[in-house]
Amino acid sequence: MRIEILTIGDELLLGFTIDTNGAHLARELAAVGVEIVRRTSVGDGAEVIAAAVREALDRTGAVITTGGLGPTADDMTKPAIAALFGRAMVMDAEHLAWLEERWRTRFNGPLPVSNRQQALMPEGARKLVNRHGSAPGVWLEDERGRWVAMLPGVPREMRGMLADTLLPTLRERAARESGAGRAEPPVVRSRTLRTTSIAESMIADRLGALARGVDGLSLAYLPGQEGVDLRLTARGLPAADADAALAGAVARLRELVGTWAYGEDAEELPEVMLGRCRAAGLTLSVAESCTGGLLGARLTAVPGSSDVFLGGVIAYANEVKRGLLDVPVEMLAEHGAVSEPVARAMAAGARARTGARVGIAITGVAGPGGGTEEKPVGTVWIAVDVDGEVRTHRSVFIGDRGEIRFRASQFALELLRRTLARTAAV
Repeated sequence: MRIEILTIGDELLLGFTIDTNGAHLARELAAVGVEIVRRTSVGDGAEVIAAAVREALDRTGAVITTGGLGPTADDMTKPAIAALFGRAMVMDAEHLAWLEERWRTRFNGPLPVSNRQQALMPEGARKLVNRHGSAPGVWLEDERGRWVAMLPGVPREMRGMLADTLLPTLRERAARESGAGRAEPPVVRSRTLRTTSIAESMIADRLGALARGVDGLSLAYLPGQEGVDLRLTARGLPAADADAALAGAVARLRELVGTWAYGEDAEELPEVMLGRCRAAGLTLSVAESCTGGLLGARLTAVPGSSDVFLGGVIAYANEVKRGLLDVPVEMLAEHGAVSEPVARAMAAGARARTGARVGIAITGVAGPGGGTEEKPVGTVWIAVDVDGEVRTHRSVFIGDRGEIRFRASQFALELLRRTLARTAAV
């Protein structure tokens, strides 16, 4: 089955909203064997919506849209596509009654006139139930078997409807179209090996002959602030065969990449390191200067982090470094705040203040100003103190202020990972 995705909304074209719906649809559909041949974004105008759907139907005969099903004047998806199919818009009395009751019980008042359009459906369309919001989805199909599935643009509603209603329909359809009564259609599945603190080119050198792919599986390099993700993709195999091939390929990549690999798929380094500290019975605290609490925020974003992470100090000013972390004034005067001795003292101070067994300190020049010839913008000193044994590292990170701060927080976790591995603490 070949499908095109059309995401609708002026906000997507203007850059105010990131198209997370298109990405989620592509991942979920690939997992059930659907091939996404094109993703397109258009504005809210009825003419551009109809034109984009018409072109997609001519290419594949199957389109999923998101957006434009709301109650306001710019929600034109249903009437635009209904007109394309030559269908009139008719009122769904059952959904209108449900809307009126919902508004009365939840908002203690009558249904606004504008919301009535959410109960309008193209004639002959199948309603896709939305258990997560007020706008139903729509399945509209013509006599040639070409179809459009319309989903809301609100990500929570779209994802819920996709799982509840649309994916089961597509699985059945894909199984029929795969031919020969095949019980299990081919799938498109991916697995990702996550690395950090190693360049994309260095990974390719390590992989050698596997740099272009592993046993027929495609390999993509996805560099980002966290590091370089290695994504393997299996196409055209039954689910069990795809999973087995991916598992073997990931194992081969991990062996070649070695210690640079820290996790797989959606695993992030804060989650990984909290797990390792938890397994080793280690508690953790932080002392942050240029990152301003970013490392602590990333750690506490992980559910269950409270059994490992005790807290920290945002010591931006030297006075706070002295007063709360006991960094000696003489040390600050002699070496400056961005220095190895100060990073060491900050990590020790964080441990002392919180009673944690592990202290992580970050101090640096995030820019865009403040750099010198000796300490240019991007210079960051990081210290990891585990039960009094300290490991430090100086980096000069590239990027803007936000990127430097994020990369500093990422490498702080990576330095902790290396330190624990070296000391056999986990």
